[in-house]
Amino acid sequence: MQNAEKDLAARIKSFARRIIRLYVALPKETVAQVLGKQTLRSGTSAGANYREASRGRSKAEFIAKVGDFLKEAGETAYWLDLLSDEEIVPKQRLEPLLKETNEIISILVTISKRARGD
Repeated sequence: MQNAEKDLAARIKSFARRIIRLYVALPKETVAQVLGKQTLRSGTSAGANYREASRGRSKAEFIAKVGDFLKEAGETAYWLDLLSDEEIVPKQRLEPLLKETNEIISILVTISKRARGD
């Protein structure tokens, strides 16, 4: 694995761990837990999809898994926005995590476009 791939893999794992810590810190009220579980699911499955993509058996499989990862990362951004909009977590606390989500999405879009030859 190249250094850039190792760096991205570490960044994605760090992202998933931040999502886990966010979930653990959420209030135990129903709405917070429902939105939190959605965020937890999408934020941690994104990394699993990246790992599967990096181990893809073909270019088509790689592209498909990167697409799955993009979908999960986009969904994570949505749930983070809802946590902020519903004032469950202060916006300023979520801003660094949202920024990281958007940066990861940008990286994935670039990877996907290059893999497809766009």
